[in-house]
Amino acid sequence: MSESVYDTYEVVVGLEVHAQLLTASKAYSSDSAAYGGAPNTYVSPVSLGLPGTLPVMNERVIEFAVKLGLACHCDIRYENRFARKNYFYADLPKGYQITQHTTPICENGYIKIKDDAGNDKQIRLERIHMEEDAGKSMHDQDPFDTLIDLNRAGVPLLEIVSRPDIRSSKEAYNYLTEIRKLVRYLEICDGNMEEGSLRCDANISVRKKGDAAFGKKVEVKNMNSIRNVQRAIEFEVKRQIDALENGEVIRQETRTFDAISGKTFPMRSKEMAHDYRYFTEPDLPPVLVSESYIAKVKKTMPPLPDELFQKYTSQLGLPAYDAAVITESKYDALYFEELISHTSHIKAAANWMMVQIKSYLNEQGITIREFPLPPARIAAIIEMIESGKVSNSAASQQIFPEMVAHPDEEPLAIAQRLNLIQESDTQAIEAIVDSVLERFSNDVIRYREGKKGLLGMFMGEVMKASGGKADPKVASVILKQKLEA
Repeated sequence: MSESVYDTYEVVVGLEVHAQLLTASKAYSSDSAAYGGAPNTYVSPVSLGLPGTLPVMNERVIEFAVKLGLACHCDIRYENRFARKNYFYADLPKGYQITQHTTPICENGYIKIKDDAGNDKQIRLERIHMEEDAGKSMHDQDPFDTLIDLNRAGVPLLEIVSRPDIRSSKEAYNYLTEIRKLVRYLEICDGNMEEGSLRCDANISVRKKGDAAFGKKVEVKNMNSIRNVQRAIEFEVKRQIDALENGEVIRQETRTFDAISGKTFPMRSKEMAHDYRYFTEPDLPPVLVSESYIAKVKKTMPPLPDELFQKYTSQLGLPAYDAAVITESKYDALYFEELISHTSHIKAAANWMMVQIKSYLNEQGITIREFPLPPARIAAIIEMIESGKVSNSAASQQIFPEMVAHPDEEPLAIAQRLNLIQESDTQAIEAIVDSVLERFSNDVIRYREGKKGLLGMFMGEVMKASGGKADPKVASVILKQKLEA
């Protein structure tokens, strides 16, 4: 089918993201919510749904929900009720899931992303609600039977439901990247899709450009990376367009994504809300969230990535690329925040974050939290460069390796020990320049005849004659003055 046919359709995607919360215990019991325990060891009568047991709300879940809602500009609900979502599956021991149905704790709001053209776009949120996870069915551990691990049963989740505002697979990729960054900044979820702590279902449809009505949507599950969500959308969009162009009807169904083939396959017909027979959870009283509680939670929140990005680009004048790299990780951003509190040389500080520090972290296989040098040390070396005490090359190639090897030694002391303090005495540098120009008198004549490219050669000879210790800025000024005289 020609590309022009595909161009006549518009992609419509809404995403449902489940974030597994970093609480010590489960949503409604004291069982451990840790990842990686031996199968069926983090369970109790409550999470197994045994008769006579009662759930108790984990307050930390409410706090995390309010944090995410504030970060996403949502309206926070004051009275929150819970419901039972009834369905049978082997890894759901109670036969129902405790969730929020008609009273989600967060509504409306948005997440800001970049569209395909690189422009800002708001993806509106329909809701964020609290619920519990099911256990895990393992189909590849035994050749004959499916095995059930209920450690995850009852682990708290926040489900983030977007409106159908996403118009491309790239926008979906950017949206998920922003969600992962947000939950990591807030420290409510580790964002690891490979371990299942961040999971995504995609509702995908297509329609002719200009049509107001949505097409029939298909839900795609089982995507274990942000890239695979993008791949699944790309395949599904092409599949639906091909089907419509061939006169077929799109069925509303749930499909699974196979990462090896890059294709989606039918799982079952799509359930409707009435299939779950929602009714109010009788064992959990309503959770009341007050204005004062919301204000209290807000005070505990860190600076958020978009807020920092705007600060770095609008107030501090950093390029958008620099700001994006620095705000990618919360702890990189916090390190940079402290660094610029010690120096006014913002661009130099950004360069050191992205080049010397990042390179060292990558080589050592560590994060900024394990970096041995406090921000004040990096600010000190930047100030030495900017004041002309040491050259940039000497600082990055010789002083910095010594700093990380001897983190308690001051950069100035290291520079002195290595004899790297630059000569900035004008008279001393002038004498060196004079000697160089005398040795290369024929080249001086050629320079004055128009061979301006010789300036680099003269600078190299001046630096060589000074043993690399002449201040390049001072030497350059003196050299130009004498050559142009």
